[in-house]
Amino acid sequence: MIYLDHAATTKTAPEVVEAMLPYFTEYYGNAGSIYRLGTESKKAVIRAKETIAATLHVQPNEIYFTSGGTESDNWAIKATYEACRDKGNHIITTKIEHHAVLHTCEYLEKQGAEITYLDVDEDGLLDTEQLKKAIRPDTILISVMYANNEIGTLQPIKEIGEIAASHGILFHTDAVQVYGQLPIDAEDCHIDMLSASGHKFNGPKGIGFLYIKRNIKMRSFMHGGQQERGRRAGTENVAGIVGLEAAVKRAYRIMEEKTKMETELRDYLIGRILQEIPDTRLNGHPVKRLPGNVNVSFAAVEGESVLIMLDMQGICASSGSACTTGALDPSHVLLALGVSSELARGSLRLTLGEDNTREEMDIVVEELKQIVGRIREHRI
Repeated sequence: MIYLDHAATTKTAPEVVEAMLPYFTEYYGNAGSIYRLGTESKKAVIRAKETIAATLHVQPNEIYFTSGGTESDNWAIKATYEACRDKGNHIITTKIEHHAVLHTCEYLEKQGAEITYLDVDEDGLLDTEQLKKAIRPDTILISVMYANNEIGTLQPIKEIGEIAASHGILFHTDAVQVYGQLPIDAEDCHIDMLSASGHKFNGPKGIGFLYIKRNIKMRSFMHGGQQERGRRAGTENVAGIVGLEAAVKRAYRIMEEKTKMETELRDYLIGRILQEIPDTRLNGHPVKRLPGNVNVSFAAVEGESVLIMLDMQGICASSGSACTTGALDPSHVLLALGVSSELARGSLRLTLGEDNTREEMDIVVEELKQIVGRIREHRI
């Protein structure tokens, strides 16, 4: 099997599983208990916050554990709207956000929020001048993803953060595709809230976090007990939190080497596909993109057919966001780039990981040449 869908999820690293196991069987106490078994769990939670905070250059008490990126996005946006309604009801985001952000904004529109969905250019980049023009006196939040999950384009996050800070507007970024892949300095980039998810960088599923800057007043998202300083009720997922910390340590230990390797493989794969398969378009910025992201569209081809035929050859890929795979509608991200509906339906996302090799890329290209060629022949 050749696995090229790392943007959807990654294999849990053996050292992560090993770190988690004792917290299922030996240190299984509730972190809210005062006896020793419980305090061992509490210490593990505190250590994990310290580890994650250090990577973002923030404080441990600014890290809140969640079930993953979707919950973190929902919390940041809904809670900001509720907390700041006396100041305004206007939120700015982009047309290419993950559905965890877009659907949350659509929900808030029904509650009275006014949402501006900014355009992006043909490479998926936000124009910061357009962002400045969209700001109003009643703007309370700017939410822009750090990197797009489908096309891999990296946004000018520091510039966006500076714009938000200069206007006294809160800034949230969905960093699910970036955290654990590239270094992030939340303070330097003026990020007020940041979402991340463990299973995107060899951690377990069902655990993530939301960074909330210490001076932000935010309501509870989950109501119940006093966990997470009263902001996120529910017994802590200690084993998941321990696994998340182990994955974070591992990710930052191998980050530089992994980034270099994935970037080289990415460019090699893109080069061969564009050169050897006619009528193919690269989606996303050619340089300002995630190290392991390749997204292409084949003219006169249905992406779903390509996926099925790749799977028959033992190759795992995606037609776009993992959360929308199987949908008949073309990608909202590609449409926002100006790609036609027909071409968008012929899209393929290949996302690389540390175990992929150049030999695998050669196999994938040869298979794609055969598959795309056969599909096009049958359409004629």
